[in-house]
Amino acid sequence: MISVPLGVLLPESVLHSEMFAILAAFVAINTVMYASLAIAKIMPKVYLSDWVRRRHERSETRSIDPDAPR
Repeated sequence: MISVPLGVLLPESVLHSEMFAILAAFVAINTVMYASLAIAKIMPKVYLSDWVRRRHERSETRSIDPDAPR
């Protein structure tokens, strides 16, 4: 049986190569993108109309109920 130290999968020359660094950067960027998409998906939706009033919107409600939304 061959004795291999635990955790050693690749030789050190591969780990210090430029292609491995490029692959590691791609994986890091991909992970951040998927994490941000997952967080954005669980956040409540934000509608611009809730923050910005339109010009043609009335300033007061014309409903019988005074507490009704505009």
